[in-house]
Amino acid sequence: MRRVLALLSLVAVAACKPPASDDYIERTRIEAPAEGPSEPIDSPDTQDAIWAPASENTRLLYGVPGERPLFAVECLSEGGEPMLGYTRFARADAHAKAVLALIGNGHVARLKIDAAQVGDVWRWEGAIEAADERLDVLTGNREIEATVPGAGSVILNPSALPGELVERCRALGEPLGGEPAMAPTPAPSASADPA
Repeated sequence: MRRVLALLSLVAVAACKPPASDDYIERTRIEAPAEGPSEPIDSPDTQDAIWAPASENTRLLYGVPGERPLFAVECLSEGGEPMLGYTRFARADAHAKAVLALIGNGHVARLKIDAAQVGDVWRWEGAIEAADERLDVLTGNREIEATVPGAGSVILNPSALPGELVERCRALGEPLGGEPAMAPTPAPSASADPA
């Protein structure tokens, strides 16, 4: 009998809350539609793309001559440890974060890359210490595939220029002249004996 009463009281409590209904959405205020990420772009054609130095000796641009660049690497050495900056010139969603995958030269590297605002446009940018071994992916003479989710894959045609830039940038962080010279040890002073 107790079980029957307990079961009836549970049913009565459950009856106090109405079940979900189709008009629930109508009773809820929705301010603005949720926005997802932008549509992904196609991978660009890089058959005629080349690496070329920018006006500064510390930056390389990659793309088809006469067209907008697709990719760039740059040595950033203002104070502190030298860094290698990288840019994927493709539209990015505001404040987005992603991973740049670099595959080639016997290496696979995954580097952080974030949306950065330049004027009223958002594009993909990142930087890493030049001494980081993951940058070895750029130091060979083979093709490299650079992929940012939603921004397509860019095939970076073979060139010695990116590797040379990485090595020059790494050299900025190395101490000059090897081991520091040791200061000469002062000779012990002779004390006068009063006797």
